[in-house]
Amino acid sequence: MIIKKDDILRMSAIEPIASDLLYYEDLVVGQQWTSPSRQITADDVETFSELTGDFDPLHKGNDGSPFGRPIAHGLLGLSILAGLSTEYPRAATLALVGVTDWQFEKPIFFGDTVHVLTEVTEIQPHGRRAGRITWLRKLICDDGRVLQQGVFITLVASHSRSLASHTSQQTENKPRVPRQPR
Repeated sequence: MIIKKDDILRMSAIEPIASDLLYYEDLVVGQQWTSPSRQITADDVETFSELTGDFDPLHKGNDGSPFGRPIAHGLLGLSILAGLSTEYPRAATLALVGVTDWQFEKPIFFGDTVHVLTEVTEIQPHGRRAGRITWLRKLICDDGRVLQQGVFITLVASHSRSLASHTSQQTENKPRVPRQPR
């Protein structure tokens, strides 16, 4: 699906539709996508604590939190943002190159329902078969609070890489005829 600048893609937070696979050439500065929503639960926080070993009292009962109630790990929020934005948009990502200017703006409370707003802010060619895409990503609570925001930089395949891969797969599937001696 090719989207023109005039047709900036805005998807509803209520019923977003995953995009078709987008290549470097399909992306335009200013395009935006909204992911589906997801509730952050106490079980999510407990599982993240077990995975990372971060058992800070902030993430348990009211006693250790200056917010009067427990909060989720900031990095759990970042991880959920990364997951929610995987299909919104569904880019032909080759690599995550960097995360910069990340800001943990507000705490994430147990029970908060969040979604991700993603916007293309910069596009640069990267070699012959990829582009370097800069994305502004925001983790937003259902009450409108921006909880986290920052920049992801990825390499996204171009159509030429996709065509080259498709051509090599077709070549690999053909039976090889042995060379005849001269």
